[in-house]
Order: sequence, then structure tokens, then C-alpha cells
Amino acid sequence: MCGIVGFTGKRQAAPVLLDGLAKLEYRGYDSAGIAVREGEKDTEIVKAKGKLKILREMTNEGKAVQGTCGIGHTRWATHGEPSVTNAHPLSSDDGNVIGVHNGIIENYQELREKLVKNGYSFVSQTDTEVGVKLVDYYYKKYGLGPVDALARAMTRIRGSYALVMMFKDFPGEIYAIRKDSPMIIGVSDGETFLASDVPAILKYTRNVYYVGDLEIAKLTKGEVQFYNIDREEIEKTLTEIKWNAEAAEKAGYEHFMLKEIHEQPKAVRDTLSSVIKDGRIDLSEVGLTDDEIKSMEQVYIVACGSAYHVGMAAQYVIEELTSLQVRVELASEFRYRNLKLRKNSLVIIISQSGETADSLAALKYAKAQGAKTLGIVNVVGSSIAREADSVFYTLAGPEISVATTKAYSAQLAAAYLLAVQFAFARGEIDGEEYARLIGELDAIPQKIDKILEDKERIQWFAAKFAAVKDAFFIGRGIDYAVGLEGSLKMKEISYIHSEAYAAGELKHGPISLIENGTLVIGVVTQQALYEKMISNMVEVKSRGGYLMGLTCYGNYGMEDLADFTVYIPTADHLFLASLAVIPLQLMGYYVSVAKGLDVDKPRNLAKSVTVE
Repeated sequence: MCGIVGFTGKRQAAPVLLDGLAKLEYRGYDSAGIAVREGEKDTEIVKAKGKLKILREMTNEGKAVQGTCGIGHTRWATHGEPSVTNAHPLSSDDGNVIGVHNGIIENYQELREKLVKNGYSFVSQTDTEVGVKLVDYYYKKYGLGPVDALARAMTRIRGSYALVMMFKDFPGEIYAIRKDSPMIIGVSDGETFLASDVPAILKYTRNVYYVGDLEIAKLTKGEVQFYNIDREEIEKTLTEIKWNAEAAEKAGYEHFMLKEIHEQPKAVRDTLSSVIKDGRIDLSEVGLTDDEIKSMEQVYIVACGSAYHVGMAAQYVIEELTSLQVRVELASEFRYRNLKLRKNSLVIIISQSGETADSLAALKYAKAQGAKTLGIVNVVGSSIAREADSVFYTLAGPEISVATTKAYSAQLAAAYLLAVQFAFARGEIDGEEYARLIGELDAIPQKIDKILEDKERIQWFAAKFAAVKDAFFIGRGIDYAVGLEGSLKMKEISYIHSEAYAAGELKHGPISLIENGTLVIGVVTQQALYEKMISNMVEVKSRGGYLMGLTCYGNYGMEDLADFTVYIPTADHLFLASLAVIPLQLMGYYVSVAKGLDVDKPRNLAKSVTVE
């Protein structure tokens, strides 16, 4: 949510800031602004409500704003409506401190009252203005410089935040602090870059620092100094980003989402091959030993959104392959349940960004109870990766579209690998079955490729039903988990009301929603449940529903019942979620395209939910 960029160096800052903000548009925003200064001159602030192109036009692509040091921001409204007044950057009353902010300052009302009593006035409705003026207050009260002022402010602010500021007395310098909100800093040949995510600066450098919680950074031209909350200078290690700038571009596809759908075979293949060595699963780099696996008594999978749906599918796989009990929890509920975790529990936190606020809080809660924690994340050096006891990095590469596709598939692959290794390490499958399951996993990428070759049929069907008002997804077992993800894809990018139901629950209420022409998508890949699913679909059909059937090759009887049938290759039933989800991703994508919507940046949504 929101995007922050910063630059100090030799070139003009505004074009760099605008370019970086464009790379962060996927995070979601409703206004944008930049603040640029040159030496001792006053800082120029330009802000606009709406799309970034408005700001580009106002500044002539940045050429109208001169200066080699600046900060920029795309705002996703929390406190205060979307407006130019509430847009960032915001400044102290006299322009001494200018700042941008991601996150939420929870005690902003209390701090605002304190500042008003000390002579400050406020022009916006934002909590950000409170943060900027609090820093200005401490800067002037103690006169010990930016690092001291930021450290003092940090001890007073409650919530999650990334604050980036420029001080009038320190031209050419940028200062930043963070707590539970991502921030990276890159350096290259006399220039320093700051951003809330890698794509914003990847064009300029692949050498970055990950700013840690409660750390302060001072950026000068080509250099960075770091301090802890006690104002002591600390050393940090540069990390090299392995993927290149081209990976974050569309590469000829109309939308990032379509590109990322097509990148799924590679994302799955790379994730599998990262731990499959000589025909065996090696979790040593993940940091999970066979002895730890044997001692486990309970598994909790905690996540949000699509990652939660990965957990739902993983639950079926782990529980079928092992004697372990698995609980799948929404992170936003788990963190407030005061749940007493069972002894020898493993808590798996799944998050593409590794910065999801609720998931990070759930991780800290689990650690506080003494549970071993494992993060499945896609971003090296992210908060969850640093906090977790062990980390399984998915190798999906940068995912730009708000609606996840390849990260979801890579997370599924990681979950499968864990399930198979859990079963083998605990002696619950033999070597022959172990080898067979690994072979089945190795075949998934090629089978996804085969599904993508036939996407035109789904495109035709999606265009036919683009005007539908309601859509329902039904399935049993793993197919229910797939239906949940298919429904989410439909609603988040096409704005069609969509729900997923366990098919056995239809007669307990949902079937009353079916009427003539209602689109119902039946996911029917689990052969053991095939006949029961057919019965459920017959019930829907008899009430006027229009049926799309999604099943495996060989189940050709589906065509006698469904109005439209999509086939996927056969595979071990435990891993069919990886195949069944592909047509549903394409369905959501093509419906959105047919409606003329902004596929990659759906309304009201952000890529990374870094605040509650």
C-alpha cells in the first residue's frame, strides 16, 4: 500500500522519482506527489489527485522541477479522503521538515493534540502530517539533528510506518525510519536511491540494503549510514538482487497479469528445483531438519488472501500424506484469538511480499509462544524472512499485477515439497512413493504449459459472460480450495459478485441463490469425489444455473451435463490444484479485459497490505 521513492545524486531527481513511482503503481494509490530541492534553495512540492500521469503532465515529465535531491509518494488513502491537500509530501508549518509516509500512526490524535498545544497547525486530515510535525518538534526542541529527532519521534509513535524526510538545514540529504513497513536503499556510483519495493530502483542498481525495524538511515550522494534507536551507528550488509529490470517489464504482453500467468511454469520449475537435489528434497537451506519434522505434533498455516487459499490446499495434502493435523488460519484472526499453541508446533506463514502486516504480527505472536516458525515468501530480506526461524524462498521473480498468479503457484509448489518431505522424514511414505511423488511434481510445469496453449477457448467463454452479475464456484476437498482462489480472482479484477462454496453445503443455504442464467463453475478434479460433484451440479442445473465444468481429460461425460467444459491434464490428485487454478486465473483475466477494466491495478486494492 502506498509507494515511497527517494533519490540524491548527480542527475536531476524528478525524472528518477516519477520513474520509480510508475514502477510502484501496482501497490495501489489515489494521489501522488514529489518534493525536490537543489542545494540551499527552497524545496518545490508538486502534488496531484488521481493517476500518476497527471503529475507527469504537471511537471513536464519532471523537467519543470529542478534539483538533485528529492522524495516522492503515491498515496492510498487511510486518514482523510483522496485530495491534493491530503497527498504527500507534507511539510512542517515553516517548511523545515518535509516528509512522506507509508503505514498508519495509530496514536495520531493524541500526538496531534500535543502538537497543537505547542503551536502547530494542521492543513490535512492525515496522520502523516502529525508524524512530520512531531519530528520537527523534536528537531527544534533539542537541536541535536535529524537522527536524534527521528529517534525521539519513533519512541512516541505507535503503529506501522515508513517515514522518509528532508530537512531544510541538510541539503542533499534524506533521512528515513521504519517499523513494520518495507523500505530498501540502493547505492550506485555516487547516487543513492530509496524505495518501498525493489522494482522502483532496479533500473539503477541491484545492490540494496534492507532497512530493519526501528532503524534510521541517512542518505547522502552514494553513501548510507545506519543508526539504531539509541542513535548508535550500525553496520549493514549490501544484498544483490538476482532478478533483472527486464523481469519487471511487460515483455510484449498487454498486461502484467497475463505475462505472469505465462511465467507460472518457470516459477514452479525454479521453486521445485531450488530444493530437489538428485531426486530428493533437501530442506537444509530452508533451515528445517528431519529431526525437527519428526518432532512436530501440529502444523498451523497462517496467511491472508490468495496465500490463505494456498494454505487451504496444503492442508488437504499434508493431512493425506501424514498423520499431522493442520489448522489453516486467517492471519487477521489468528493474531487476536489468544490461541494457545500446542507443544512442538510448526507455524507456517505464507506471504508473497513478506511484509503483510497481519501475517507479520501472527509470526511474532507464534514466536512469543515458543513455536518454530517457517516463512514461505518471495522477497529476499523481507520482514517475515528476517523474523522467521526458517524461510522457504519461492522463486517467482517480481510480481507486479495486484492479482497474484505466479506467486500463488510458486507457494503451492513450496507447500507440496514440504508435505512430501514431512511424510518421508516421518516414515509415513516409503522411498518408492517418495520418488513417485517427486516425479509428479517435476511434471507440473510442462502440464501448465499445455493448459496455456488452449487459453483461447477460455477467452471466448469469458467474453460471453463478461456482463454476468453473479458467479458461483463449487468444489469438494482440494477443488473447494481452488474454487476459493478462482472466485477471488473473479471478484478482485472484474468486480463481479462471486462466491465459492463447498459443494456439500449447497443445500444448507447457497442453492437458494441459483436462478435462471446464474453462472456456476464446478471444479471437478478429485476422482474420488467425482460422482458426488456431478450430483451437486445436477442440482444446480435443475434450478436454471448455467454450468461451466472444469475437470481432467478422460471425464468426457462432463460435456453431457455442463454447458461449457474445460479440461486439464491428469496428475496425482494431491497436486491438481496447480493445474485447475490456471483456467480460473485466465477466466478472471479475460472477463476483466472484456469489461475494459484496469487489470493490473484494480480499484481499492493494493499489492502488499502493509497496514491493518
